[in-house]
Amino acid sequence: MADTAPSAPPPAVPPPAPTTPLPLVTPTRVVCAVLLLAPFAALLWVNSYARVGPAFIGIPFFYWYQLLWVVVSAAFTGIAYLLIRREESRRGVGSGAGEVGR
Repeated sequence: MADTAPSAPPPAVPPPAPTTPLPLVTPTRVVCAVLLLAPFAALLWVNSYARVGPAFIGIPFFYWYQLLWVVVSAAFTGIAYLLIRREESRRGVGSGAGEVGR
């Protein structure tokens, strides 16, 4: 006959020490918000660029100004991404997207 004696309960795991929550609004996140909102503000203020001159290599100002903001917006988005990623690594927070399979 098999031994049916109850086994010892698993050792109790102490609860984690209470920690103070980290602030959600940090200077890094404010900078990122400004970087992401700047293209919207610049392009929604149409009166600032609704003109023909000065032309750049024959392209009217209206067009090259908007195309310039495409490049600037991509750079701002990349900088904001790197800043947020650096802050999350300092906090010890995972990005969430790459951790689904873990």
